[in-house]
Amino acid sequence: MKYKLAIFDLDGTILNTLEDLADSTNHALKENGLPGRTVEQVRCFVGNGIGKLIERAVPESSDAALIRRVHEAFTAHYKVHCADKTRPYEGIVSLLRALRAAGLMTAVVSNKADYGVQALCEDYFPGLFDFAVGERTGIRRKPNPDSVLEVLTRLKTAKEEAVYIGDSDVDIETAKNAGIPCLSVTWGFRDREFLLRHGAVRLVERPEEIYGEICGI
Repeated sequence: MKYKLAIFDLDGTILNTLEDLADSTNHALKENGLPGRTVEQVRCFVGNGIGKLIERAVPESSDAALIRRVHEAFTAHYKVHCADKTRPYEGIVSLLRALRAAGLMTAVVSNKADYGVQALCEDYFPGLFDFAVGERTGIRRKPNPDSVLEVLTRLKTAKEEAVYIGDSDVDIETAKNAGIPCLSVTWGFRDREFLLRHGAVRLVERPEEIYGEICGI
Protein backbone atom coordinates (compact mmCIF):
# COMPACT_ATOMS: atom_id res chain seq x y z
CA MET A 1 0.00 0.00 0.00
CA LYS A 2 1.35 3.43 -0.95
CA TYR A 3 -0.01 5.41 2.00
CA LYS A 4 -1.39 5.09 5.52
CA LEU A 5 -3.29 8.37 5.69
CA ALA A 6 -5.53 10.23 3.23
CA ILE A 7 -6.18 13.89 4.08
CA PHE A 8 -9.11 15.47 2.27
CA ASP A 9 -10.17 19.03 1.61
CA LEU A 10 -13.89 19.51 2.31
CA ASP A 11 -15.63 22.05 0.03
CA GLY A 12 -15.47 21.01 -3.60
CA THR A 13 -13.66 17.77 -2.84
CA ILE A 14 -15.94 15.56 -0.74
CA LEU A 15 -18.92 17.90 -0.30
CA ASN A 16 -20.67 20.11 -2.82
CA THR A 17 -21.30 23.07 -0.52
CA LEU A 18 -21.50 25.75 -3.19
CA GLU A 19 -25.23 26.54 -3.11
CA ASP A 20 -25.34 26.90 0.67
CA LEU A 21 -22.26 29.12 0.60
CA ALA A 22 -23.87 31.25 -2.10
CA ASP A 23 -27.17 31.46 -0.21
CA SER A 24 -25.47 32.58 3.01
CA THR A 25 -23.30 35.05 1.13
CA ASN A 26 -26.31 36.62 -0.54
CA HIS A 27 -28.28 36.69 2.71
CA ALA A 28 -25.43 38.59 4.37
CA LEU A 29 -25.05 40.98 1.45
CA LYS A 30 -28.78 41.71 1.28
CA GLU A 31 -28.97 42.26 5.04
CA ASN A 32 -26.34 44.97 4.63
CA GLY A 33 -27.95 46.59 1.56
CA LEU A 34 -25.39 45.24 -0.91
CA PRO A 35 -25.92 43.65 -4.33
CA GLY A 36 -26.00 39.87 -4.54
CA ARG A 37 -23.62 37.48 -6.28
CA THR A 38 -24.23 34.58 -8.65
CA VAL A 39 -23.37 31.02 -7.75
CA GLU A 40 -20.58 31.07 -10.33
CA GLN A 41 -19.11 34.20 -8.79
CA VAL A 42 -19.16 32.59 -5.35
CA ARG A 43 -17.46 29.53 -6.84
CA CYS A 44 -14.51 31.77 -7.71
CA PHE A 45 -14.50 33.43 -4.29
CA VAL A 46 -14.19 30.30 -2.12
CA GLY A 47 -11.07 28.42 -1.12
CA ASN A 48 -9.31 30.76 1.28
CA GLY A 49 -11.74 30.85 4.21
CA ILE A 50 -14.84 32.85 5.05
CA GLY A 51 -12.92 36.08 5.55
CA LYS A 52 -11.61 36.06 1.99
CA LEU A 53 -14.99 34.94 0.64
CA ILE A 54 -16.63 38.00 2.18
CA GLU A 55 -13.85 40.36 1.09
CA ARG A 56 -14.30 39.17 -2.48
CA ALA A 57 -18.10 39.28 -2.38
CA VAL A 58 -18.53 42.84 -1.13
CA PRO A 59 -17.98 45.86 -3.42
CA GLU A 60 -14.34 46.89 -3.75
CA SER A 61 -14.94 50.18 -1.94
CA SER A 62 -16.24 48.47 1.23
CA ASP A 63 -14.61 49.53 4.48
CA ALA A 64 -13.52 47.26 7.31
CA ALA A 65 -16.64 47.90 9.41
CA LEU A 66 -18.96 46.89 6.57
CA ILE A 67 -16.92 43.78 5.80
CA ARG A 68 -17.12 42.82 9.46
CA ARG A 69 -20.90 43.21 9.51
CA VAL A 70 -21.30 41.10 6.37
CA HIS A 71 -18.99 38.46 7.87
CA GLU A 72 -21.07 38.34 11.06
CA ALA A 73 -24.31 38.05 9.10
CA PHE A 74 -22.85 35.26 6.97
CA THR A 75 -21.67 33.33 10.03
CA ALA A 76 -25.03 33.59 11.79
CA HIS A 77 -26.89 32.39 8.70
CA TYR A 78 -24.44 29.65 7.70
CA LYS A 79 -24.43 28.09 11.17
CA VAL A 80 -28.12 27.37 10.69
CA HIS A 81 -28.21 26.70 6.94
CA CYS A 82 -24.86 25.04 6.15
CA ALA A 83 -26.53 21.74 5.25
CA ASP A 84 -29.69 22.88 3.45
CA LYS A 85 -28.49 21.98 -0.06
CA THR A 86 -25.06 20.53 0.63
CA ARG A 87 -24.51 16.92 -0.43
CA PRO A 88 -21.53 14.54 -0.76
CA TYR A 89 -20.27 14.12 -4.29
CA GLU A 90 -21.38 10.83 -5.82
CA GLY A 91 -19.04 8.00 -4.87
CA ILE A 92 -17.32 9.78 -1.97
CA VAL A 93 -18.98 7.88 0.88
CA SER A 94 -18.21 4.56 -0.82
CA LEU A 95 -14.61 5.69 -1.34
CA LEU A 96 -14.15 6.60 2.31
CA ARG A 97 -15.59 3.29 3.45
CA ALA A 98 -13.32 1.40 1.06
CA LEU A 99 -10.22 3.28 2.23
CA ARG A 100 -11.00 2.59 5.86
CA ALA A 101 -11.78 -1.05 5.12
CA ALA A 102 -8.33 -1.25 3.52
CA GLY A 103 -6.80 -0.04 6.79
CA LEU A 104 -6.15 3.61 5.95
CA MET A 105 -6.71 6.51 8.29
CA THR A 106 -8.68 9.45 6.91
CA ALA A 107 -8.80 13.12 7.88
CA VAL A 108 -10.15 16.50 6.76
CA VAL A 109 -8.26 19.80 6.60
CA SER A 110 -10.36 22.74 5.43
CA ASN A 111 -10.33 26.52 5.35
CA LYS A 112 -14.01 26.44 6.28
CA ALA A 113 -14.71 27.64 9.81
CA ASP A 114 -14.14 24.79 12.25
CA TYR A 115 -17.75 24.80 13.47
CA GLY A 116 -18.89 24.08 9.91
CA VAL A 117 -16.29 21.36 9.36
CA GLN A 118 -17.29 19.53 12.52
CA ALA A 119 -21.03 19.80 11.85
CA LEU A 120 -20.81 18.70 8.22
CA CYS A 121 -18.46 15.79 8.89
CA GLU A 122 -20.76 14.56 11.63
CA ASP A 123 -23.88 14.98 9.49
CA TYR A 124 -22.59 13.41 6.27
CA PHE A 125 -19.63 11.22 7.23
CA PRO A 126 -20.22 9.88 10.75
CA GLY A 127 -17.39 7.60 11.80
CA LEU A 128 -15.52 8.00 8.52
CA PHE A 129 -12.77 10.38 9.64
CA ASP A 130 -10.15 9.95 12.34
CA PHE A 131 -9.64 13.68 12.64
CA ALA A 132 -11.16 16.80 11.06
CA VAL A 133 -10.11 20.40 11.45
CA GLY A 134 -11.13 23.76 10.00
CA GLU A 135 -10.16 27.40 10.30
CA ARG A 136 -9.53 28.48 13.89
CA THR A 137 -8.31 31.65 15.55
CA GLY A 138 -4.54 31.74 15.85
CA ILE A 139 -3.90 28.95 13.33
CA ARG A 140 -2.68 29.92 9.87
CA ARG A 141 -5.07 28.68 7.21
CA LYS A 142 -4.18 26.90 3.99
CA PRO A 143 -1.97 27.14 1.97
CA ASN A 144 0.08 27.30 5.15
CA PRO A 145 0.77 23.69 6.20
CA ASP A 146 0.00 24.11 9.90
CA SER A 147 -3.24 22.10 10.05
CA VAL A 148 -1.89 19.34 7.80
CA LEU A 149 1.16 19.02 10.05
CA GLU A 150 -1.17 18.96 13.06
CA VAL A 151 -3.03 16.02 11.52
CA LEU A 152 0.23 14.16 10.86
CA THR A 153 1.28 14.67 14.47
CA ARG A 154 -2.11 13.75 15.90
CA LEU A 155 -2.31 10.55 13.84
CA LYS A 156 1.41 9.74 14.25
CA THR A 157 2.02 9.55 10.52
CA ALA A 158 5.18 10.43 8.59
CA LYS A 159 4.94 12.74 5.58
CA GLU A 160 5.97 9.87 3.31
CA GLU A 161 2.91 7.92 4.46
CA ALA A 162 0.32 10.64 3.72
CA VAL A 163 -1.40 12.11 0.66
CA TYR A 164 -3.57 15.21 0.33
CA ILE A 165 -6.67 15.32 -1.89
CA GLY A 166 -8.20 18.65 -2.96
CA ASP A 167 -9.89 20.58 -5.74
CA SER A 168 -8.04 23.89 -5.87
CA ASP A 169 -4.76 25.74 -6.29
CA VAL A 170 -4.83 26.35 -2.53
CA ASP A 171 -4.78 22.59 -1.97
CA ILE A 172 -1.89 22.11 -4.38
CA GLU A 173 0.11 24.76 -2.51
CA THR A 174 -0.88 23.33 0.87
CA ALA A 175 0.39 19.86 -0.01
CA LYS A 176 3.60 21.29 -1.41
CA ASN A 177 4.18 23.39 1.71
CA ALA A 178 3.54 20.37 3.91
CA GLY A 179 5.90 18.20 1.88
CA ILE A 180 3.32 15.61 0.85
CA PRO A 181 1.90 14.63 -2.58
CA CYS A 182 -1.41 15.98 -3.85
CA LEU A 183 -4.22 14.42 -5.84
CA SER A 184 -6.29 17.10 -7.60
CA VAL A 185 -9.93 16.26 -8.28
CA THR A 186 -11.65 17.66 -11.36
CA TRP A 187 -15.28 17.63 -10.13
CA GLY A 188 -14.93 20.48 -7.63
CA PHE A 189 -14.83 24.28 -7.66
CA ARG A 190 -11.90 24.56 -10.12
CA ASP A 191 -11.73 22.93 -13.56
CA ARG A 192 -9.01 20.73 -15.05
CA GLU A 193 -7.33 23.51 -17.04
CA PHE A 194 -7.19 25.80 -14.01
CA LEU A 195 -5.61 23.05 -11.90
CA LEU A 196 -2.98 22.27 -14.52
CA ARG A 197 -2.10 25.97 -14.82
CA HIS A 198 -1.59 26.07 -11.07
CA GLY A 199 0.75 23.12 -10.80
CA ALA A 200 -1.44 20.03 -10.53
CA VAL A 201 0.59 16.89 -11.17
CA ARG A 202 -1.86 14.05 -10.50
CA LEU A 203 -5.47 14.56 -11.60
CA VAL A 204 -8.40 12.27 -10.80
CA GLU A 205 -11.70 12.36 -12.66
CA ARG A 206 -13.80 10.10 -10.40
CA PRO A 207 -13.71 9.22 -6.68
CA GLU A 208 -13.01 5.56 -7.38
CA GLU A 209 -9.73 6.54 -9.07
CA ILE A 210 -8.51 7.83 -5.71
CA TYR A 211 -8.62 4.34 -4.25
CA GLY A 212 -6.28 3.05 -6.94
CA GLU A 213 -3.92 6.00 -6.55
CA ILE A 214 -3.76 5.62 -2.79
CA CYS A 215 -3.74 1.85 -2.48
CA GLY A 216 -1.48 1.25 -5.46
CA ILE A 217 -3.98 -0.71 -7.52
